[in-house]
Parts: sequence; structure tokens; C-alpha cells
Amino acid sequence: MSKHPIERLIKIMAALRNPDTGCPWDREQTFETIAPYTIEEAYEVADAIGQNDMTALKDELGDLLFQVVFYAQMSRETGGFDFDEIVDGICDKMERRHPHVFGNAEIADAEAQTQAWERQKAAERAEKAEESGPKSASTSTLSGVARALPALMRAEKLQKRAARVGFEWDDAGGALEKVREEIAEVEAEMTPKASHEDLENEIGDLFFALVNLARMLDVKPEETLRAANDKFERRFRAVEARLAERGKTPEQSSLAEMDALWDDVKKDE
Repeated sequence: MSKHPIERLIKIMAALRNPDTGCPWDREQTFETIAPYTIEEAYEVADAIGQNDMTALKDELGDLLFQVVFYAQMSRETGGFDFDEIVDGICDKMERRHPHVFGNAEIADAEAQTQAWERQKAAERAEKAEESGPKSASTSTLSGVARALPALMRAEKLQKRAARVGFEWDDAGGALEKVREEIAEVEAEMTPKASHEDLENEIGDLFFALVNLARMLDVKPEETLRAANDKFERRFRAVEARLAERGKTPEQSSLAEMDALWDDVKKDE
């Protein structure tokens, strides 16, 4: 085993990208084509954690690390940043954002640290915008919430940002009332004459309002929906199994029959 495994990985990546002897697939990749794989690998890391599979987690973390090395190699080829600069950058950031560990600041608890972290991030965004001049990226409270995030997660982050500056319901009751309002607006668009675009807009507003309600009740929308997906899959598979015991498939069954089996599965749980 290499004394410095990361150096071995960096050399492997450089060899894969070698214009003369490298891998044809790796040579033709760009930042844009690799980005979807990075997202996929991050989800596979999360899935391994959810399955409590440490062997799979080790493998998936390796795949995710490889994505970082891939980006670093592509950048280095054009005279941009390299892997060492990525590491130096994150080291500097972690030290800067943890003055209670690497400096003399005092933080009372995890909540205080979260607030301090967000203040530091906001200050960094403002500083970058100032350095870039008048045409820089917006210094809005909502700046920096990545568009590529899953929609539920992004909605939650946008709402949290807005809440920090006072754009927030007084309590969950206000958020619940907004959900009821959005449901009524969806119902109003459920007519033959309504435009599909308007219906999409209203359902989008309903999703957003539900995320807000969940957030105010300290419920994680993304995790909650993932759990609901898992529950639906588990129950539907059980319905399929019970139909199979009767020598039938879902296609050969009525909705009423499947619904009755669904209720039985729920009771058995």
C-alpha cells in the first residue's frame, strides 16, 4: 500500500486523462458531463449510510473522492486549480469558520455554532461580491443556495434563509393555513377549462407551502418524503405478494381488491 494513497489516485487520474495513452471515455469528459455522476455518487453514499452498510460506504466514499480528483485534474490541465489547492481551500475555510476550535472565540452549544456558521458564510458571500465589483453575483439573503439541489431540500434552504431576516410565520398555524389556501387554489384549477400551466404553478405552490409547514414543525421534508417512498414501496410489494398467493397480478386485480389488501397490510404493520 502506498504511503500516500491520495498521490497514487492523482497519478491514476492523470494517466486516465493522458491525451495519448489514456482512457477514451475519461479523456472526453468535461465538468458538465461529470456533474451528474457526482450527484449520483453522493446519493449512493447516503444510501449506504441508510443501509448501515459500512463496506458499501467505504466503496462509495472512494467513488465520491474520485469525482473530486477528476475535477481537479481537468482544471489543472487548463492551468486552473489542482487537488492541493482544493485541500488548502477547505482547510482554510474550516479553520476560519471554527474560531472556537482554532482561535479564541467561545461557542455555547451546537445551535450557537450553526448561527455563527451562517453569519460567517454571509460575510464571505458579501466579501466576494464586493471584490468582484458591481456586476458580481447578488448579495441577496438567498444567494448561494444551489439550484442543483433536490427541489424539496432547496425549498427548505430558501425558506430558512428568508426566515433569518424575519420573513417567517409567527407559528406553524400560519403555515398550515397557507397550505389550506394553496389546496383551495389547486382545486380551483381542477376544471376542464383550466390551463395545465396554471395547475402546475398551483401544485408547485402547494409543495412549497408543505415544505414550509414541515420545516416549522421541525420535520425534514426530504427525509420524510424518502421515508414515505420506502413505506409505499414496502406496502405495495406486500400487496403484490398477497395477490401472488391468490395466483393473480396487480393487472388482473381491481382497485377495490388491491385497496382492501393495502388496508390489511397497514393493519399487520
